[in-house]
Amino acid sequence: MSGPILEIDGIHAGYGETEILHDINIHVDPNEIVAVIGPNGAGKSTAIKSVLGLLNIRSGAIRLNGEEITNTPPDQVVTRGISYVPQTQNVFVNLSVQENLEMGAWTRPDGMAERLEEMYALFPDLRAKSRQAAGSLSGGQRQMVAMAKALMVDAKVLLLDEPTAGLSPKYRGEIFQTIRNIKNSGVPILIVEQNAKQALGTADRGYVLVDGANRHTGTGEELLADRDIARMFLGGRE
Repeated sequence: MSGPILEIDGIHAGYGETEILHDINIHVDPNEIVAVIGPNGAGKSTAIKSVLGLLNIRSGAIRLNGEEITNTPPDQVVTRGISYVPQTQNVFVNLSVQENLEMGAWTRPDGMAERLEEMYALFPDLRAKSRQAAGSLSGGQRQMVAMAKALMVDAKVLLLDEPTAGLSPKYRGEIFQTIRNIKNSGVPILIVEQNAKQALGTADRGYVLVDGANRHTGTGEELLADRDIARMFLGGRE
């Protein structure tokens, strides 16, 4: 397939009368990880919410596989193939790992057993814990449950909002490796992440947002090598 899987094209959007995103442009191509970084309040998570139909888009367009889905209700966004993992409250803590995955498959009419097996192959640590309550797992394992649950549908693109927030360095590394594995399975990813260095090190391309607008765009390597970006977000020196 040619062309982007997901396009955020010239979006002006916000909540009520307050505009938060000012002419935002982001796209995700097939077989690609795209990272969005920036300071707190830059509009990173809001950009994802614009895709999900969770805020008022004043102008611009959201497209999935070239088809406009601007202001589509959230439940219909999911059925069209956009999967989303929020930063918090992303698993059912009192349900088992497998029950969480089954809940994620609410739009699948059939093929549950086969899809479960695919998820356990993609997330091997979860197989042995399939009967454990998700709330009993470590933070990193819980994030894996959340991602596997989101992928139980036939996702065309996966949106991740701060997947490593609050995790130890060990689990951050495991989550980023899992993100690479998901991409290699054929699902492109748009990730919003405060851990800028690891996110750009994992991403094929990245966007830097500041004050609700695009500030820098480039490959992950280009943005990591940019001195201004290093000074602002990566703990680098001039």
